[in-house]
Amino acid sequence: MLTSLIKNIKLNAGIKVLLAAAPALFISLQGNAQTGFLKADGKKIVDEKGQNVLLRGMGLGGWMLQEGYMLHINKDSRQYRIRERLEELMGPAETKEFYDTWLANNTRKIDVDSMKRWGFNSIRLPMHYNLYTLPVDKEPVAGQNTWLDKGFKMTDDLLAWCKANHMYLILDLHATPGGQGNDLNISDRDPDKPSLWDSEANKQKTIALWRKLAERYKNEPNIGAYDIINEPNWGFDDPQNDKNGLKEKTNGPLRKLMVDITAAIREVDKKHIIIIEGNGWGNNYNSILPQWDKNMVLSFHKYWNFNDQKSVEHIVKTRDQYNIPVWLGETGENSNTWITEAIGLLEKNNIGWSLWPLKKLGNNNPMEIRSNLNYDDVARYLNTGKHKPNESNTYSGTLELATYAKLENTIIHHDVIDAIFRQPHTTVTRPFKANKIGNGTVINAVDYDLGRNGYAYFDTDTADYHTSGKPGVGNKGHVYRNDGVDISKDSTQYNSYYVDHIETGEWTQYTIQVKTPGVYSISLKVASATDDAKLSVLVNNTTQAKEVAVPNTGGLKKWQVIAVKNIVLKAGANKIKVLANNGGYNLHYLQFWKGK
Repeated sequence: MLTSLIKNIKLNAGIKVLLAAAPALFISLQGNAQTGFLKADGKKIVDEKGQNVLLRGMGLGGWMLQEGYMLHINKDSRQYRIRERLEELMGPAETKEFYDTWLANNTRKIDVDSMKRWGFNSIRLPMHYNLYTLPVDKEPVAGQNTWLDKGFKMTDDLLAWCKANHMYLILDLHATPGGQGNDLNISDRDPDKPSLWDSEANKQKTIALWRKLAERYKNEPNIGAYDIINEPNWGFDDPQNDKNGLKEKTNGPLRKLMVDITAAIREVDKKHIIIIEGNGWGNNYNSILPQWDKNMVLSFHKYWNFNDQKSVEHIVKTRDQYNIPVWLGETGENSNTWITEAIGLLEKNNIGWSLWPLKKLGNNNPMEIRSNLNYDDVARYLNTGKHKPNESNTYSGTLELATYAKLENTIIHHDVIDAIFRQPHTTVTRPFKANKIGNGTVINAVDYDLGRNGYAYFDTDTADYHTSGKPGVGNKGHVYRNDGVDISKDSTQYNSYYVDHIETGEWTQYTIQVKTPGVYSISLKVASATDDAKLSVLVNNTTQAKEVAVPNTGGLKKWQVIAVKNIVLKAGANKIKVLANNGGYNLHYLQFWKGK
């Protein structure tokens, strides 16, 4: 099974590479990234010419460090535990092969080339310390550091790809020796061993690693900055009631360690920006400031809250108070609407950003790694403990997953990329596909235009704002696209999807190209379980079919084709809008017939 699938993947590889490189739909608003060392200049990040630099970046989460949710593993999901459990299922050698293949495939030059072409000018590399040095308890000589070639070679290669594309690479220590927080998956922390904060040896190894990195890259202008500790989340003053440090007032151990790391870096590298993150996942800066280095940037992280000025006012005030640049080191994992809102807000405030992550199993990022049936069985077993897969199926499923991590084998979500770079700056819509209309042409309902909510489509639930107290999800089906429109997979047809959960007032728009103008009939494939569903069809914002009854087909998966007649289309571009006057139906496709 694995061999045949890999053959099929290779057959499609050329097409996928062209998709990754295609510039037609996406534009870079920045142009070429500035060259030369970045530095802090008052409240701005500037290049060597003193020009303001707005970092538009992407984090490579899931490459060096797999957080379990990215692999659809939610139970006992720290990377080291996933690895141990895979070894129990298929053995150490096979598990090592999976991880070696994953590291080789997940991020390559083609990924960096594509990111540059889409519009990114920077990359944030979440590093796992264990690719660079041994854990403290595995050092042959206590207190000494064994350096590993693996991580440094991976970083060297990534830097070379960034240099070739005139992009900045930001080094981010995502998993520190011992682990920096009580959110265990983030840093792959083993709670049965001393944390970063409980072990002087772990602290010294962290300091030594940063000195080693700085010494290696001190003369590399395409290294944008050193992000020295990702998302510390630790209760120093009240560990029982504030284990993640959200209410921490002093942050003494965190500040001291960051000062010590800075000193070690400055022993060998005077040029690079040092990025600091507060406690409580990068947001609690109590008693950490003022900054102790003249070339320092403050980072914060933003997830699932409103995208209004109030949501960034705290960091803007901190920037003004301490005259220090700020950078949003992590954000995303939400709908296209949320991403577009966030980027518009940030850039209005001259705050650079780095989205998270480039790829995973899931649709709300630029690339989606495909799963497979054998791997689904593995993930299901790791989550539930039921239906243990055999050794050969575990090996086949995991290795196939690692093969699917290659860019040319992923699903590239152009709607997400459009939401990142184009939609924050315009309300203009674009066709999702070419949609050249001939007699009998079918347009899938899920292929509505690219653009903002209210312009390309309208949906009543567009994003997840749960940390601001407003529940939501966007696309309830979590497949195909990442807008507010709800989409489900049609299990009866290969690679087929439809729009579902259509509510009153919602609509989708399709830009079509008509060669032969005239009167058309549109066949709509619908399903409904109500007697009240109605829709209208608008052409170029003029209603041509008003409140057409959608029949009760006996269920939301029982399909029937209805005809909407006397639709007049002009030559060239037309915008077709299907509006739900009364919701309660699903829509599969539109088919166009001349003269019917």
